[in-house]
Amino acid sequence: MSGFSSEERAAPFTLEYRVFLKNEKGQYISPFHDVPIYADKDVFHMVVEVPRWSNAKMEIATKDPLNPIKQDVKKGKLRYVANLFPYKGYIWNYGAIPQTWEDPGHSDKHTGCCGDNDPIDVCEIGSKVCARGEIIRVKVLGILAMIDEGETDWKVIAINVNDPDAANYKDISDVERLKPGYLEATVDWFRRYKVPDGKPENEFAFNAEFKNKDFAVDIIKSTHDYWKALVTKKTDGKGISCMNTTVSESPFKCDPDAAKAIVDALPPPCESACSLPTDVDKWFHQQKN
Repeated sequence: MSGFSSEERAAPFTLEYRVFLKNEKGQYISPFHDVPIYADKDVFHMVVEVPRWSNAKMEIATKDPLNPIKQDVKKGKLRYVANLFPYKGYIWNYGAIPQTWEDPGHSDKHTGCCGDNDPIDVCEIGSKVCARGEIIRVKVLGILAMIDEGETDWKVIAINVNDPDAANYKDISDVERLKPGYLEATVDWFRRYKVPDGKPENEFAFNAEFKNKDFAVDIIKSTHDYWKALVTKKTDGKGISCMNTTVSESPFKCDPDAAKAIVDALPPPCESACSLPTDVDKWFHQQKN
């Protein structure tokens, strides 16, 4: 057990929907700033934003206090990724490593592009379909350098340490060997997933080749350093909310009561009856459009 839990506010697939994180004491925390980057030696925490096979584009709300997970919005409409043949939704559990930040003020030496202003992304390739807001422990295997509209957007490849096959995966070459075609599908998915929205294909550094575990860990460590500068106000966050409850050296640290007040001002917790919209046809229409 991770000791973390989540709480939904408002109904899924609405503009008001939020997923807040709680610690083992039931206190509200930030999944961006308060979940430790490391779960154990050589093991990282991952915040699951999007369960595998789903379409709703959920993400940590970096500019909202306590950074809850919410559905991305564009031009006032909730965003969904299209089903790109032959794929259904996201083809991995998708999320982020906490306490990392891709600095938009830093030009990456590998890509020549600045960071995308978000925590570093993770594609978890295990067999379990995880839940939105779940905190899992992952073993890093490699990384892909995507360039999204001129910004560096690293994609870490990892596997849940509790996966039955986790012991068989030690580096990116094991993914090639044990899941043939999965890495090629990953590149194809990331290259084309914005095309249905009228955008060009994404590009990649290193000729779209995956780098190994050691390279990936070095990149993650560098984004952790950028996060440290962000949360201690040594760099300009450009609108990012650094409100947290655990980072002692951060001027943005608040007490649990202040964090609770943020959540209490929002719609009440979601009951089981609102786990899906009542108008199912409307939901499918949203998925399609």
